[in-house]
Amino acid sequence: MKLTIAAFILLAGSAFTFPQKEKTFPQDVATIHAEKQGLPAEAIDRIQVIAGIPTAQAQGISFELKDEKWTPSQNKIEAKAYPEKNLPAGSGKVLSAVDHLGTQWIGTENGLYRSTAGNSWETVLPSDNKYSWSPQDVAALVVDSKDNLWFGAKQGVGRLEGGQWKLFTGAEGLPYNHFTSAAAGPNGEIWFGTEKGAIRVEGDYFFYRFSRRWMPDDFVNDIAVDKSGTAWIATNKGISQIASVQMTYEEKAAFFTKLTEDRHVRMGFVAPNNLMVPFDKDSYELGISDNDGMYTSMYGAAQAFRYAVTGDAEAKELADRSLVACKWLVDITHEPGFPARVIIPIDYREPVNEQYSREYNQRHQLSDPFWKDIYPRFPTSEDGKYMWKCDTSSDELAGHFFFYAIYYDLVAKTEEEKAMVRDVVADITDHLIRNGFMLRDHDGQSTRWGNFSPEYMASFWGWDQRGLNSMMMLSFLNVASHVTGDAKYEETAKMLRDKYNYHINAMHAKEFFPPDNVVPWDNNLSLMSFYGLINYEKDPELLLMYRESLEYTWLHISKQKNAFWNAIYGALAEKFAQKTKEGVFDPAVVFPENKLYAPQRAKLYSTWDAKRDDIIEMLERVPLDMIGYEMDNTHRLDVEFDPTPGQSAGKGWRYDTFAVPVDERGHVRQDRDGFDLQFREVGGGDAEQEGTFYLLPYYMARYHQLIEN
Repeated sequence: MKLTIAAFILLAGSAFTFPQKEKTFPQDVATIHAEKQGLPAEAIDRIQVIAGIPTAQAQGISFELKDEKWTPSQNKIEAKAYPEKNLPAGSGKVLSAVDHLGTQWIGTENGLYRSTAGNSWETVLPSDNKYSWSPQDVAALVVDSKDNLWFGAKQGVGRLEGGQWKLFTGAEGLPYNHFTSAAAGPNGEIWFGTEKGAIRVEGDYFFYRFSRRWMPDDFVNDIAVDKSGTAWIATNKGISQIASVQMTYEEKAAFFTKLTEDRHVRMGFVAPNNLMVPFDKDSYELGISDNDGMYTSMYGAAQAFRYAVTGDAEAKELADRSLVACKWLVDITHEPGFPARVIIPIDYREPVNEQYSREYNQRHQLSDPFWKDIYPRFPTSEDGKYMWKCDTSSDELAGHFFFYAIYYDLVAKTEEEKAMVRDVVADITDHLIRNGFMLRDHDGQSTRWGNFSPEYMASFWGWDQRGLNSMMMLSFLNVASHVTGDAKYEETAKMLRDKYNYHINAMHAKEFFPPDNVVPWDNNLSLMSFYGLINYEKDPELLLMYRESLEYTWLHISKQKNAFWNAIYGALAEKFAQKTKEGVFDPAVVFPENKLYAPQRAKLYSTWDAKRDDIIEMLERVPLDMIGYEMDNTHRLDVEFDPTPGQSAGKGWRYDTFAVPVDERGHVRQDRDGFDLQFREVGGGDAEQEGTFYLLPYYMARYHQLIEN
């Protein structure tokens, strides 16, 4: 039952061949076995691998796995036999037993014991340089392939190696301690079963596997590990098969490109899909989102970076298609330059305008006073063939401008391709300028989240968005200036700086407090807009200011292990460091009124850390399964809750002060809070997200040489 790389290449439909020198890494893959695969509805009590065949037991009846189906089996799983004689007084029920180097060990409700030469039992009190325990509820005992003894108890996990104990609690990374079982793998790894998921231990590191992403049910009754290292985990609602498959980054990228192309492209637009049967990817139906423009832009940017580093013709084709789709969003609407959120056929399967009726809008305003009462929310196109969604937000604009600049620089080769980018960028930017720096909807009013005007920035309503929106508007103008070469955009940006201090506002492009203002999607908007702002800024004083603003933003998010954000920060920090080496920040020219400021700041920000190890960790641990499973980490021993006043419940980080790893948290989109300990993507088990979550940070990090392939 070993899952091989060949199987995954077949699954991905890849025709690529990869040189052997490419790095490989272990990719955990879960396969759920339940009634559909022939198992009974009852809890699976035991599981073993007998003569290479996984064999499960439920209520005394055995089942074996053959040809991906579980059928009744003659194989019998032996009952667990525990010592019953000469147990120490007060030891309680025996919960586990194992033989270690000729000595028998037992774990009981009230202690850990080992046999002595006199056929009696000696109490064991493990201790190391930090802890000293009298273990309770020792429900797991196992010996690994290197002859080290392990136990799992109420206090935590212990390892006896070379006669020395090493003890683990939440402070050492142990996520949970209600143990039920244990099994050893072939390469020194240990699997622990618990009442809430399974834990794989490799050396001193704990991988936590729980929730429907990894398990049909979190209560683990038994675990077996086969010769290939695949774990077979028996739960109350079926079996989880977890294999670690060696993959390369490019193989994983091919998998996600195929996933996206097969199940997430509608009329050229990329978006999450809908699953008609929960958790069943084969039951997908193409869906729409509020942010088709941004999602398509980000996928297009991923393919543009891919084209830049590989020269792959498919990458250019997909980037070209994304550009055409994004430009269509702009061309279809009521006024030149206004980008729609979504385009759907006139006969779309759902009554979208009825969903957003006047009555609905007015009811919604009772709980959300900023909700727009606009109707129709899906106007009809001039040709009568389509409807498009209005009330476009700053999210869409951030995606559009991010993608257009990248496509222009890395993909556009012909004059026709460059002209297409120039036209759409000019259309959007001119719309903003013509309408007082706002997106003006078909009702003549600003969209809810598309107001970048000086009046809004100076208002009570716009104060908390002043920094971000000012920075974004300057970024849009920098992109327009770069792409079109038209001096009016630089002149407009100068006016906004000189008259309304947009550059000063941009120094605080990231909100830190109060917690209600610290929304994770603003990190996406901020970082994507910084990319255009800093890349195309020519004035060294402004560049220094914007680099300082980038650093403030980065400090707040640097421990979330978001490879996309890390890649953008690393790319821009490296660009700034190079400018410093070139002597751009001459104190005689840059803030000459304080000749110490520019050299000090330039030196400070020329030393940077994009946390490349976190980029690598995320890329390697992004799950192949993009369904939005709910992940609740609030019970974990290895997390600390955020004590910030006013912070909502359920925010926190691991013992190392970083966010929990990506395969142990619920989000599979870039614009999420890594410190959310309890999270489920929109749609949950009824939706699958596209593969951009991996593709964009991977190819961007490769392009900017932040990682090696």
